[in-house]
Amino acid sequence: MPAKAKWAQLADHIRAQIASGELAPGDKLPSTAQLCQEHGVSTIVVRQAIFALRTEGLLEGVQGVGVFVAERVES
Repeated sequence: MPAKAKWAQLADHIRAQIASGELAPGDKLPSTAQLCQEHGVSTIVVRQAIFALRTEGLLEGVQGVGVFVAERVES
């Protein structure tokens, strides 16, 4: 079985931080450079992980400000 892609591993890690409450709605993620350094991955890997989580609705990007954990809408 092939190993999971690095971007998917990073997305899983961030998803787990959100699920555990370590990252709460409205929290700002570290910068791309910080995530690269912390996880030993390239900028492309970080961008792919963030894109995947934005597509899922877990993250929101604000141009020129950063990437944040999406606010949850309670039903």
